[in-house]
Amino acid sequence: MDRENVWKSYDSAALKELEKINDKYKYCLDEGKTERECIRLTVKMIEAAGYKNLEDIKKSLKKINAGDKIYAVCMDKSIVMFQMGEEPLEAGMNILGAHIDSPRIDVKQNPLYENEELVYLDTHYYGGIKKYQWVTIPLALHGVVAKKDGTVVEVKIGEKEEEPVFVVTDLLVHLASKQMEKKASLVIEGEKLDLLFGSRPYMEETEEETKEKELVKANILRLLKEYYDIEEEDFVSAELEIVPAGKARDLGLDKSMILSYGQDDRVCAFTSLFAMLDVENPKRTAACILVDKEEIGSVGATGMHSRFFENVVAELMALTGEESELKVRRALQNSDMLSSDVSAAYDPMYAEAFEKRSAAFFAKGLVFNKFTGSRGKSGSNDANAEYLAKIRQVMDGGNVAYQFAELGKVDAGGGGTIAYIMANYGMNVIDSGVAVLSMHAPWEATSKADVYEAYKGYKAFLEK
Repeated sequence: MDRENVWKSYDSAALKELEKINDKYKYCLDEGKTERECIRLTVKMIEAAGYKNLEDIKKSLKKINAGDKIYAVCMDKSIVMFQMGEEPLEAGMNILGAHIDSPRIDVKQNPLYENEELVYLDTHYYGGIKKYQWVTIPLALHGVVAKKDGTVVEVKIGEKEEEPVFVVTDLLVHLASKQMEKKASLVIEGEKLDLLFGSRPYMEETEEETKEKELVKANILRLLKEYYDIEEEDFVSAELEIVPAGKARDLGLDKSMILSYGQDDRVCAFTSLFAMLDVENPKRTAACILVDKEEIGSVGATGMHSRFFENVVAELMALTGEESELKVRRALQNSDMLSSDVSAAYDPMYAEAFEKRSAAFFAKGLVFNKFTGSRGKSGSNDANAEYLAKIRQVMDGGNVAYQFAELGKVDAGGGGTIAYIMANYGMNVIDSGVAVLSMHAPWEATSKADVYEAYKGYKAFLEK
């Protein structure tokens, strides 16, 4: 169906609210470039709105009631939030689910080495990336270093103007005749994505001692010790992520778009968070899940395959005085969910990859994907028709602009989300999100209008 460009429908009040939402969104993108940073920011925002930590509620032995706002965190990388509804939890929840991990480059456990008086950090990329996009751009280092004494040191270098940045180098074009003949997937190999980290030697040793040492590496280790009290062996128990340096920016002369790292899937995560913060006294319990590890298969303790969410629902059931494994199962099965993940925006520069009638477009609103997966819908959830009709009714009732789309042509490729994992409980699930240009690139583009409509759509879903 032909959907109208939603910018044409906004009055001055709507435009003012749109800019307010997008300004808040850009701030969150800047403050949440890693999973841990997203969780820390989320906890700060929801506690200010009256949310209480589940662990504190359990210690108080307080029974929970309608209207209570509760959250639980898993390993500082995933979080789930609830606003308890008037209906019993057994009747099901309205759930928003998004992931907060994004494609990036990770630092290995034994990373620091010197080669011809240049020091590098050895790396391993995370998630699906075009490796050639990550060379010669300013990069920042974010993460934590856990020391044997139990202290955890936070690291964040490269975001402030006065701080240094880092880079992955590339071969100069003058000598790249053989490189340019390679397939795009091989132009830059994974083992060549090492981060240039320093080049200045440590010069306080005697002349005889300097002949035997890697002095540039020694200088880097001296600086790490001075600034962060980190030893080389501490890299073994570190989680350090390499991300593009710089802030989210308005894109276009008309400032109608946003250019930023990590909009897959933080554009859905933060708009889901905003919706949760703005919903009050829902009839049905409202829930929001922000999880880790989707980009590598939703694995591990902090991914959607973990039983973290199920366990928290069981804890809530116990605190309502209705402790029963059967009732937990009913609560999950009776729930409805929006698996909030991004969709590929139609790009006229690469029109051959899209089937235009089934493509998502900028400024046409929230995107629903009945199925994702690849080729013959492999790995998809494929929502049922009755649930789609219900979603249409809710969106129309909330005056939300929306569109239905697929992820490119049938045999062009594909992708997956967390939808199929939650559908295993027997609940209704459909993928929904914001259309993105240059998805999985270091810098991705979204329409401010779609960000606003996503917020409106998620809020309408939780309320109705």
